[in-house]
Amino acid sequence: MVHAQFDPTARQALAIAAVDAKDRKGLTWQRIADAAGLSVAFTAAAVLGQHALPAESAKAVAELLGLDEDAERLLRTVPTRGSLDGAVPTDPTIYRFYEMLQVYGTTLKALVHEEFGDGIISAINFRLDVKKVADPEGGERAVITLDGKYLPTRPF
Repeated sequence: MVHAQFDPTARQALAIAAVDAKDRKGLTWQRIADAAGLSVAFTAAAVLGQHALPAESAKAVAELLGLDEDAERLLRTVPTRGSLDGAVPTDPTIYRFYEMLQVYGTTLKALVHEEFGDGIISAINFRLDVKKVADPEGGERAVITLDGKYLPTRPF
């Protein structure tokens, strides 16, 4: 049975150890996802403490990274989600996503509500993909797909 994990510091410590092992072993997130049998986005989020892995995936990831049974068990627990504190992010990559939501958040909200009505886009029933594509003007572009199920607000 999957249990909830209420102390985010345990998952933060595991994430630090897992990323260290990933680096020491020269692994990619894709290689870890392949071992888990899950998408690269979900696997990376789980290893970074934002999702619980199914038992077989947790076992495979722990073995690949050389983590112990306690780490494997922790990978299976439902985490306390949210990887950012309340402050404005200072990491440049994370800040740019924050900036995108500051600039386009109300636009996204308006477009979603116009298209679907009152509701939300699920972050639980969700898919994420990141692709690198050539920029016609030179260089490269990032194509980020956020694919979430629409959940209407229901009066009660």
